[in-house]
Amino acid sequence: MKRAITAILVTITGLVLLLTFKTHATAATSPTVIASNSASGDSSSASSTNSSSTTTSTPSASSGSSSSTSGTKTVTGDSVDTRYGAVQVQITVVNGQITKAVAVQYPDQQPRDQQINSYAIPQLEQETVSVGSANIDMVSGATYTSQGYISSLQSALSKV
Repeated sequence: MKRAITAILVTITGLVLLLTFKTHATAATSPTVIASNSASGDSSSASSTNSSSTTTSTPSASSGSSSSTSGTKTVTGDSVDTRYGAVQVQITVVNGQITKAVAVQYPDQQPRDQQINSYAIPQLEQETVSVGSANIDMVSGATYTSQGYISSLQSALSKV
């Protein structure tokens, strides 16, 4: 009888401790980091978009031909080594906005590399142009290529 009562009391105590245990550091850190990254990324993108839209409108109205020649710049980012091969990105920036992104180097030696990158590279290029910064999502199943692409993209943007 004493064993049964002790077992019940230990079980109840364990349940109470388990239910009252709060993971403040883990739960608060993860959403805060995600929320602040996406919030700052969105506000930065929005600010950049608004600023470049205003800047683009003003020069276009005053002199269209001179702003298109002086505002266009093509830059190639650093070649970034990944586990499966190097990734390198080239971007074209017109009046502060990314208008074209091309992966000039990426792993394509193995059939699996070709398969993965045949869908990953176009997605990364398209998102780069639509977002207009290096704050893009990684492609599921192409983690190493995505990481290399984002790093090379960031280096290209820093050269602009």
